[in-house]
Amino acid sequence: NPKHIQETTMAKIAFVVLASLCLLSQAKIYFSEDFDDGWENRWVQSDWKKADGISGAFKHSHGKWYGDIDRDMGIQTSADAKFYNLSAKFDEFTNEGKDLVIQYTVKYEQKIDCGGGYVKVTPAGFDQAAFSGETQYNIMFGPDICGGNKKVHIIFNHNGKNLDCKKEPRPAFDQLTHLYTLIVKSDNTYQALLDNEVVAEGSLEDDWAFLAPKTIPDPDAKKPADWVDKEFIDDPEDKKPEGWDDIPEEITDPNATKPDDWNDEEDGEWIAPRVKNPEYKGQWKPKKIKNPDYKGSWVQPQIPNPEYVADPNLYKYSSFGGIGFDLWQVRSGTIFDNILITDSIEEAKEYAEKTWGKSREGEKTMFEEFNGKETNEEKLKKAMGDSSKTGRHDDEEDLHEDL
Repeated sequence: NPKHIQETTMAKIAFVVLASLCLLSQAKIYFSEDFDDGWENRWVQSDWKKADGISGAFKHSHGKWYGDIDRDMGIQTSADAKFYNLSAKFDEFTNEGKDLVIQYTVKYEQKIDCGGGYVKVTPAGFDQAAFSGETQYNIMFGPDICGGNKKVHIIFNHNGKNLDCKKEPRPAFDQLTHLYTLIVKSDNTYQALLDNEVVAEGSLEDDWAFLAPKTIPDPDAKKPADWVDKEFIDDPEDKKPEGWDDIPEEITDPNATKPDDWNDEEDGEWIAPRVKNPEYKGQWKPKKIKNPDYKGSWVQPQIPNPEYVADPNLYKYSSFGGIGFDLWQVRSGTIFDNILITDSIEEAKEYAEKTWGKSREGEKTMFEEFNGKETNEEKLKKAMGDSSKTGRHDDEEDLHEDL
C-alpha cells in the first residue's frame, strides 16, 4: 500500500527529528561567547606584563573581510610583539560521565609568522588579574605557528604535568576564519576537527603519556652470543685481480715539458709534476653478498609493566570554571570568535553552522575582492613611482583606468 508506506516513512522522519530535538534540549552549554556589544564586561584583562609595557589589548573587530558585519565581530590582537592575556569565568562544572566539546574560530588575518592562537580551559577559582602562562589549566587547544613549526596543540594537564599529543595535526594558516573543535569523550577517546574535518582522533591512553607503558623491555633478556645481526658479508669467492696493487695512484704528467728558460745549474734538476692516474681504481674491496646466517636485528622481548595501571577516567576533570587566551604574537591581527563549551556534539555542530558556517562563503568572496583591490593599489603606486622617475606626470585617473 503506497499510502501506508508514505505514512510509515513520514512517521520515521518525525521520530528522528523529535529525538534530535530532545537531545538538543538536554544539551548543556557551559559557556558561549560571540563577542557582541558588552563583551568587555564578561572578560578580564590580566595585569601580567603590564608593568613591562609588553601587555597587549584586544580590540573589537570583524577585520578587513568578513561574511556579516555584525555576526562576525570578534576580538583581535592589536599591537605587534605583545603578550595577550584575557580570561572569562563561568559556572563550575565537571565532565564526569559526559562528552566535552571545546570549539571556537580563529582568523590569522595578518599572514601570521609567529604567534599562538589557542585557548586554555581552566579549573574554577583562578585569579583573572594574574592570568598568565603560570596559571594552571586543564586543557589547552588550538593552533600555534612560528616559522616552519605549525601544529594544533592538544594538551591535557594530568597530575600536575602538561602532556602534549603525540600526534601533531596541522593548522590552517591562510588569512580566513577557521573552526577548531575538540571533542573529549567519556570513553577515553577524542577527536580534533578543523572546519568540521577530523585531523586527529584516537585513544587518550595511546596518544598521550598519561600512564606508564603497558609493556617494558625485559631487563633479564640478553642477545644470544651466536645471534648474527650482520646483514651483508664479504663474498669469499671474490678475488682481487692480478696486478691491482701495481697500479700507482699518481703518475708523471705525460704532457708536462721542461720550460725553455729552465736552468739546471741555477734551478736544479727539473722534475715533471705528478697527476692522478686515470687507471688507478683505489683500494680493492671484495663484493658484498647477503649473509646466509643473518637473523635480523635482535629485539629485546617485552614483558608486562608492573607500573602500568589502567585508568578509565583519563578524560575526567572535577572542575572547569574558566577560559582564557595566553598568547605571544610577533605580528598582531588574529581574530577570535564563536567560543562554545558544551557536552553536546550536535549542539556544537548547530552553533558552528549558525555562525562560522553562515559567514564562510561571504568572507571568502570579500577576501578575494579585497586582495584584488589591494593588488591594483600596489600597481597604481608602482606606476606613479615609475612616471615620476621618467619625468611623465599622467593624471592618477588615467592610471586607474589603465589598471
